[in-house]
Amino acid sequence: MNKRKIKAPFLIINPKSYIYGEESLELAKIADQLAKEYNIDVMFTAQLVDIPAIVQHTSQLIVTAQHMDGIVPGRGMGHVLPEALKHAGVAAVVLNHAECPLTMANLDKAMRRADELGIITIVCADSIAQCKAVAQLKPDVIICEPTSLIGTGHTSDDSYILETNEAVKAIDSSILIIQAAGVSTGDDVYRVITQGADGSGGTSGILNAPNRKEKILEMIKALKRTEKERIELS
Repeated sequence: MNKRKIKAPFLIINPKSYIYGEESLELAKIADQLAKEYNIDVMFTAQLVDIPAIVQHTSQLIVTAQHMDGIVPGRGMGHVLPEALKHAGVAAVVLNHAECPLTMANLDKAMRRADELGIITIVCADSIAQCKAVAQLKPDVIICEPTSLIGTGHTSDDSYILETNEAVKAIDSSILIIQAAGVSTGDDVYRVITQGADGSGGTSGILNAPNRKEKILEMIKALKRTEKERIELS
């Protein structure tokens, strides 16, 4: 099945388990509105039970599941069935997050099932070696993110960003890269994109902001700034 095409630069909003229900839906609506207004791709991860409502009330978002198992319909009590996600309207899935790690074998199974159903694969990797290993599996997107920096407000250093970008692109230049570790401001977003990432975003930097809409807008404007600069240089 064909997957939705992602246009870089793009944003990922990952609320994890901090919000749910109406609060998650309202944030998704805000993100959807801004994605339309600024013509930018925005991925929004959600609790599984909230996905149908978010799909129903948004049109521009790339609605993303926070996990999926590489199973087929049948046995699998407590697992996340790919067909169920597709039926609910999911366009993408995050796999191998530090809070939900997979063995390489299970990661490969999940990715192949996603490919069969036309679901975008967004795979997390920690070290440079992990980024290289994951790139060999040909995901659509890799989140290069040192586990030690998640939620700290400290971004990856320049050498990590440059080395992981180069390592992934050397294996497959079509793989999109997200650098989002510790990202909490528009300046953070601008920095990682100008250093070669295709997307950025965050969790705590958005959810802990006094005004979540303004924080998302700040990040989107930073992305649009890099987009404008790329056009001017071309």
